[in-house]
Amino acid sequence: MNMIQKSEAIKNGLRKGFQDGSSKMARRKCYGYTINSDGELEINPDEAKVVSWIFERYLAGDSLGKIAAGLERHGIPSPTGRPRWNREAIDKLLSNEKYTGRVLLQKTLSIGAVQIENNGLMERYLYTGSHEAIISDEMFMAVQQEKLSRSKEPQNHIAMKLSL
Repeated sequence: MNMIQKSEAIKNGLRKGFQDGSSKMARRKCYGYTINSDGELEINPDEAKVVSWIFERYLAGDSLGKIAAGLERHGIPSPTGRPRWNREAIDKLLSNEKYTGRVLLQKTLSIGAVQIENNGLMERYLYTGSHEAIISDEMFMAVQQEKLSRSKEPQNHIAMKLSL
């Protein structure tokens, strides 16, 4: 089996897991959650408070930089343990549907060594009710709308990341 065949076999295996719900990617830990003894996502109460605070501050009009400064001022380390959060980490957190109790798989595609956003090139898989939500659907959608309104791109060029 050559490298290309091996790569395709791995990708096909991952997709099969996405389709039948057996993928461990759905239970991948993110900030705000821990993995319990059964391998399931469980809310980390301290981190969940931070996640909620970030969503609330963004909706209150705070910029990503202002949120980062507020987290640093409160002595809350970033998900990687650094004293300062970066804007990209906060932006990704605000776009992560996992906080609504859903998991969307195959959001990106790898083309060789490059990873690109999956904008309809391949099927994406949405699992609902896979774990407890930290953020309400309403708050999540309000933040996505706010992100659109703050974007410098014309609104008709941006699609909502997730339709609930």
